[in-house]
Amino acid sequence: TTRGFLYSRNTRVWIPDPEDVWRPAELTRDYKEGDRSLQLRLEDDTIREYPIDAQSKQLPFLRNPDILVGENDLTALSYLHEPAVLHNLKVRFLESNHIYTYCGIVLVAINPYEQLPIYGQDVIYAYSGQNMGDMDPHIFAVAEEAYKQMARDEKNQSIIVSGESGAGKTVSAKYAMRYFATVGGSASDTNIEEKVLASSPIMEAIGNAKTTRNDNSSRFGKYIQIGFDKRYHIIGANMRTYLLEKSRVVFQADDERNYHIFYQLCAAASLPELKELALTCAEDFFYTSQGGDTSIEGVDDAEDFEKTRQAFTLLGVRESHQISIFKIIASILHLGNVEIQAERQDDSCSVSPQDEHLSAFCRLLGVEHSQMEHWLCHRKLVTTAETYVKTMSLQQVVNARNALAKHIYAQLFGWIVEQVNKALHTALKQHSFIGVLDIYGFETFEVNSFEQFCINYANEKLQQQFNSHVFKLEQEEYMKEQIPWTLIDFYDNQPCIDLIEAKLGILDLLDEECKVPKGTDQNWAQKLYDRHGGCQHFQKPRMSNTAFIVAHFADKVEYLSDGFLEKNRDTVYEEQINILKASKCPLVADLFHDDKDSVPAPSTSAKGSKINVRSSRPPLKASNKEHKKTVGHQFRTSLQLLMETLNATTPHYVRCIKPNDEKLPFHFDPKRAVQQLRACGVLETIRISAAGYPSRWTYHDFFNRYRMLIKKRELASGDKKAICRSVLESLIKDPDKFQFGRTKIFFRAGQVAYLEKLRADKFRAATITIQKTVRGWLQRVKYRRLKGATLTLQRYCRGHLARRLAEHLRRTRAAVVFQKQYRMRRARLAYRKVRRAAIVIQACTRGMFVRRIYRQVLREHKATVIQKHVRGWAARRHFLRLRGAAIVIQCAFRRLKAKQELKALKIEARSAEHLKRLNVGMENKVVQLQRKIDDQNKEFKTLSEQLSAAASAHAMEVAKLRKELAHYQQSPGGDVGLQLQEEVESLRTELQRAHSERKILEDAHSRENDELRKRVADLEQENALLKDEKEQLNHQILSQSKDDLARGSAQENLLMKRELEEERSRYQNLVKEYSRLEQRYDNLRDEMTIIKKQQTPGHKRNPSNQSSLESDSNYPSISTSEVGDTEDALQQVEEIGLEKAALDMTVFLKLQKRVRELEQERRKLQAQLERREQQDGRKVQVEPPKNDIDLDQDTDLAYNTLKRQELESENKKLKNDLNELRKAVADQATQNNAAPGSPDGYGLLLNQLRLANEELEVRKEEVLILRTQIVSADQRRLAGKSAEPNINARTSWPNSEKHVDQEDAIEAYHGVCQTNSKTEDWGYLNEDGELGLAYQGLKQVARLLEAQLQAQSRAHEEEVECLQAQVEALKEEMDRQQQTFSQTLLLSPEAQVEFGVQQEMSRLTNENLDLKELVEKLEKNEKKLKKQLKIHMKRVQDLEAAQTLAQNGKRHQELSRQVAVQRKEKDFQGMLEYHREDEALLVRNLVTELKPQALAGTVPCLPAYILYMCIRHADYVNDDLKVHSLLTSTINGIKKVLKKHSDDFEMTSFWLSNTCRLLHCLKQYSGDEGFMTQNTAKQNEHCLKNFDLTEYRQVLSDLSIQIYQQLIKIAEGVLQPMIVSAMLENESIQGLSGVKPTGYRKRSSSMADGDHSYCLEAVIRQMNSFHTVMCDQGLDPEIILQVFKQLFYMITAVTLNNLLLRKDVCSWSTGMQLRYNISQLEEWLRGRNLHQSGAVQTMEPLIQAAQLLQLKKKTPEDAEAICSLSTSLSTQQIVKILNLYTPLNEFEERVTVGFIRTIQAQLQDRNDPQQLLLDYKHMFPVLFPFNPSALTMDSIHIPACLNLEFLTEV
Repeated sequence: TTRGFLYSRNTRVWIPDPEDVWRPAELTRDYKEGDRSLQLRLEDDTIREYPIDAQSKQLPFLRNPDILVGENDLTALSYLHEPAVLHNLKVRFLESNHIYTYCGIVLVAINPYEQLPIYGQDVIYAYSGQNMGDMDPHIFAVAEEAYKQMARDEKNQSIIVSGESGAGKTVSAKYAMRYFATVGGSASDTNIEEKVLASSPIMEAIGNAKTTRNDNSSRFGKYIQIGFDKRYHIIGANMRTYLLEKSRVVFQADDERNYHIFYQLCAAASLPELKELALTCAEDFFYTSQGGDTSIEGVDDAEDFEKTRQAFTLLGVRESHQISIFKIIASILHLGNVEIQAERQDDSCSVSPQDEHLSAFCRLLGVEHSQMEHWLCHRKLVTTAETYVKTMSLQQVVNARNALAKHIYAQLFGWIVEQVNKALHTALKQHSFIGVLDIYGFETFEVNSFEQFCINYANEKLQQQFNSHVFKLEQEEYMKEQIPWTLIDFYDNQPCIDLIEAKLGILDLLDEECKVPKGTDQNWAQKLYDRHGGCQHFQKPRMSNTAFIVAHFADKVEYLSDGFLEKNRDTVYEEQINILKASKCPLVADLFHDDKDSVPAPSTSAKGSKINVRSSRPPLKASNKEHKKTVGHQFRTSLQLLMETLNATTPHYVRCIKPNDEKLPFHFDPKRAVQQLRACGVLETIRISAAGYPSRWTYHDFFNRYRMLIKKRELASGDKKAICRSVLESLIKDPDKFQFGRTKIFFRAGQVAYLEKLRADKFRAATITIQKTVRGWLQRVKYRRLKGATLTLQRYCRGHLARRLAEHLRRTRAAVVFQKQYRMRRARLAYRKVRRAAIVIQACTRGMFVRRIYRQVLREHKATVIQKHVRGWAARRHFLRLRGAAIVIQCAFRRLKAKQELKALKIEARSAEHLKRLNVGMENKVVQLQRKIDDQNKEFKTLSEQLSAAASAHAMEVAKLRKELAHYQQSPGGDVGLQLQEEVESLRTELQRAHSERKILEDAHSRENDELRKRVADLEQENALLKDEKEQLNHQILSQSKDDLARGSAQENLLMKRELEEERSRYQNLVKEYSRLEQRYDNLRDEMTIIKKQQTPGHKRNPSNQSSLESDSNYPSISTSEVGDTEDALQQVEEIGLEKAALDMTVFLKLQKRVRELEQERRKLQAQLERREQQDGRKVQVEPPKNDIDLDQDTDLAYNTLKRQELESENKKLKNDLNELRKAVADQATQNNAAPGSPDGYGLLLNQLRLANEELEVRKEEVLILRTQIVSADQRRLAGKSAEPNINARTSWPNSEKHVDQEDAIEAYHGVCQTNSKTEDWGYLNEDGELGLAYQGLKQVARLLEAQLQAQSRAHEEEVECLQAQVEALKEEMDRQQQTFSQTLLLSPEAQVEFGVQQEMSRLTNENLDLKELVEKLEKNEKKLKKQLKIHMKRVQDLEAAQTLAQNGKRHQELSRQVAVQRKEKDFQGMLEYHREDEALLVRNLVTELKPQALAGTVPCLPAYILYMCIRHADYVNDDLKVHSLLTSTINGIKKVLKKHSDDFEMTSFWLSNTCRLLHCLKQYSGDEGFMTQNTAKQNEHCLKNFDLTEYRQVLSDLSIQIYQQLIKIAEGVLQPMIVSAMLENESIQGLSGVKPTGYRKRSSSMADGDHSYCLEAVIRQMNSFHTVMCDQGLDPEIILQVFKQLFYMITAVTLNNLLLRKDVCSWSTGMQLRYNISQLEEWLRGRNLHQSGAVQTMEPLIQAAQLLQLKKKTPEDAEAICSLSTSLSTQQIVKILNLYTPLNEFEERVTVGFIRTIQAQLQDRNDPQQLLLDYKHMFPVLFPFNPSALTMDSIHIPACLNLEFLTEV
């Protein structure tokens, strides 16, 4: 039979045990039907007889196979019963340290009493988006399931957390809310999720206390509803509380404490703001010292108090309200210390008026001391006839005081909860919610009272709801799989609930007894006995008449009826409440005025109306116990509402288990655990599951698991369902033991174990066969090895003998050869000796004969030499004698001829014609000089006469003026002449000042040049010193040890690299944060626009403001512009957030003002543009060829232009002044007609003014002539370089190289100051080049004056325009003020005052903003001027160098150079020109609307090259605004494109490559030598000339970082769903992995119906696609390497995190699959030449994890090998993997706890991080290395598809 087969020998079973509840044992013999006992062997090898009940024939429970022990889901166990559940939880908790386990739909959480690192942000992100059965059990998995079902089904969810006190309910609920706050964070800046979390410290402070079972026990129940909007972001929350334990305020048992807030206040009593509370330590107060020890180990009450205050502040509770709350709490402590004195034999009591605690109580609550003192000891009795005041006994007074304290605390608790709900409330519409119920579990103590009764009543209701939900889910599962539904019997606790809440139930009888005037607890207990004595759930104890027993679903509980009535009534005397209502403290008065249930007045009707009805006369007040809802009634109503809420939601259950009562970490008490498992309904869930078909397999999993049980012929069929059907029918004969569903196979309890046994037997038989074959093979191998060894020995022996014989033969032959060689050598030596002697004799003889012949030849040669020299001397002597005679004859003849010629010349010199020929040229020169002297003499005489006439006239005028001055001094009009004279003097001084200023400017320029030269010399000297110092340092470094240098440099390089990586990482994180803030700013701006549209029309933002905001750039520019100011304002909006910015008047006014300034700036720029166009139109002229006639015309044109400008600027001013003077004098003359000398004085003054004006005109004319001649001379100098060398022959001065007119100009320039130089020789003056120097100086002075004049005119025009703009602004402001004033008059006086204050604040704010903007503009102008100064200094140096080269060059070289420039301009120079109005079109065609597919087949990064060519042309024409505008528009356009295509990998990669290429171009052509090392000569010609775009390079670098991060984000989003399936779940090696039995959670309702599994090939194909796209678009190879390094790190992190959180994949086969997959990825890297990217190093933790799964895990040597191998894994990760390691079949062994402890001991010295999971969102800092392009700009072709016809090639 089946039972006999299952209960065979060596079968393991469970038997009951009084200590361990259940104890394992093993059968020592087979069981047969009819046996009365079983023979068992216990773990300690003791033999025991286990009797079998003859009636029930119940056999002991069977144990599950070891492979099923430690499963994540209890329903995956084959045998579902109590010992199996208990053992599985114990193994997981103690051996694997897993505190969470699934039990169907329930999450069982065991309190570890230790902080575990499994609740971090990384764990939250790991569980986010995962199905519930895919990861290890966790509270986050339940929260994710609720969140996902809410989003998918659009139905509200509930998480019900229950358990005993100390089981961890509050912590579990807190972590669930933290998960929702993290995953469903609010979309706005309201930070509602932070407020939801901040409510926890407050509620723990006022609602939690230390008990004997828990240091932080929640003494109330709460249900928190977290609201979500349509996008499932948190928008608000609401909290409901249940049954606060008020009795704890006045009483605590031993080793317990009051609520935490009391001890926190006492710990912080020394704070200055809490001094008025008059608190001391907690031991001094009765209400906080009854439990004994007032402290908790490891808890700092003062620190917790600070957290509570911060939470209050975060929730918006004002500081004043916080102080009021603390006053009320402190008053409760003082009330408990009030001393009550008994009088007259305890019939009455009194309180001392000097009681300091009562005084403090009254002072803190703001009530009258005398009234409170009186009504604490008296009470009022009201009858129909009169009212009595009665004294109370001591016990009554103490009870009344305690009741008052409890009531005050309860009211304060309710008010705080209400304030928390207000802070968490939102005005937005709630779309759905998730409720978290943290409620007390089933409780039973030695003494159980009213609180335990209510708690157990609530658990009865929750258990009923739980049972019905489990039953419903089972039914749905069966119907879904189309399995015949059979009714399953399950426990229904409705009778127990009816006993409590039905009509005339326990609560009804309790309320009825409370209404009886003299009702007692004993009478109520007697009524219970009479009414419910026959009920099966109600019992009467044998030894008590005041107690009763209720049989709850978990256990029987005995309740003591004492105190039930009083706690149900919750009576507080009316007189004390009235005193509190009259409190001076507003909060205290509000607490009790808003109370509708506790006040004695009949404020509520029987139907629960909320309307207060008051009589006109004082009504007859009834006692407190009438017309008041009892506590039991209120609790029943709130519980009913809670159940209705839970029934309307989808529930999720978390059952918290307390493992021991001693709070020891990871200590498991089986008795306590079983008790709680029974109480929380886990075992009921198991029982319901076991009654049906608890084990469920999909056809695919069943086929893979039990494939070995299928016969080969059956495997030929392709239908897996049919195969499974046939196999099961053949293996399991009873058809009721299994059912075939639509997608799954359902098994009864124990059938999976039976199949596992068959599978194990099959494996065992196969193993035996394999062992037999292997052993036979090993023996055959051994025999072959021995045979081969024998043959080898024989072969070696025979070889040795043969080799010995051969050796003898060789030795004999060698001896013969040796003898032969020796004899031959001896004969050869004798022969050589004789031969050497003969040779020596022959050599001596032959030498003697040769020397004799040599001496004869030498003597003959010497005789020949002597003869040669003697004959040569004789011949030379004869030749010299003949030559001397010839020379004497020639000299005599030549002297005769010279005397004759001299005589003839003397005769010719005496003639006159020769003198005339010599003096012809000199006469012309003398005549010309004489004429010049005569002209100058005439001019001098004329000027002398004019001067004498002017002097005489001046003397006469002075005399007349003196007379008139005396006359005017006497008359009233005398001051007018004096003023006119002063004006004349001022005009003269102004004329002199103009000359002096010109000289000062010349001197200043010369000084500046000297200073610059001196500075250059100093810099060169300093450079030389630095070079010397550098050489010295180099010598010192070279003298040091090379080894030390290598080590030091290596360490320094490592440190520098680390610092660089950290700095780069921080910087790129800032860039990433900046991009995130920028995105957030865009979203806020959109929302702001929508909000503004919804408001009144007066507050709408005009379109110009919107456009300016949209077009502003967030990057710095080279020139000062309006973008920087707007950027500051917008940056403030980003920093303070949208909500605050909307309320910040400063930022709003600043933005408004910026809009107006931008509008004015636009008008100004438009006007300047029009003027510029007009000037360009006038200046556009065609220059004719340069010849002599054109030079004269240019001279006249320059003269007229300069004269017109000078006359228009200066004469107007002087004429205006003259007219004003004339008018003033004429007016004065008409007033003084009687004065006789007035006309004469007026005429003299006019003449004097006229003379001064004429003199001024003469000076101006001279200056203009001088300027004209300078311009013409400059033009002639440029044209004269190509003329003939004799062009200066027209002048009569041989030493001069200048034109005569130029000398006249210089003469006019000197004027009167050089009159003494008229008779000088001008040719002599020009001999040293003085005129050239003067010409250069005058040219510079003329340019400077012209520049100053133009600058003054521009400044004047700008000033006029600014004044006009200010006038317009003032007009607009006046209009606005008038409108505001008219509106203000219509308001009330108070509103007018408030409005005036607001206007004044706005005005002051605007002034403050103006000052700030002025400071910012000045700082920016300072930076701009410094930068321009550097640029100009560089230009001056370049210009001076160019001038030096030009002066030293030859003319024909200059001519050829000019020709070359003209020819070069005709070719394409790699620049593109466009008009300013075409910029938007350029950006649209090239950036915003460009598709990457349109550029297929063209040069990679073509847009970047085109943009650089446009920038280069703007640099070529020196247009900084155009450069700034183009770069800003391009950057903004790229951002818009990336924002629009935020999930397009191809588009993001395209713009990353183009942005990097543009950055490289700006570096390559910047002119910096560091970037030009690889440039060709042609590329160097394409460098920027005028602008330094370093700042824009930084902006582009930041933009590249943002694009790179977006690219990584897109790629990770595509790859992440594939990783787990491809790396861990897919069978890369077929048949390697086996499938284990799975439980309910593997069928999570969150799982999709479709199969979204991926294989490794899909991942590789996707990465191939990424690699192809990036390579085709020309992305730098270094960046591609970094991209794949980041992606492989993400693959490693996600895979390893899943491995660490999933027990089902931690097996040997998974390790093999993982190593194979990693090898495939490494091969792909090598195939794509990406192995140098460091991607393999990022996979090192995953490689080591795979190896760890495959290594042996038994001996200490294995532990040492694991420690040495797993260097990239942390200790926590290694231990986690070992704990999770699960064998897939029974032949594998589990990792023992001792082995894990050995690993931990060996790794304890490691300093590993505490983080368990890898941060898969971590991003390595990206580096963009400089990668210059080999292309030249002039070789790039623009395709027609870009529609860029408006670009012109230059």
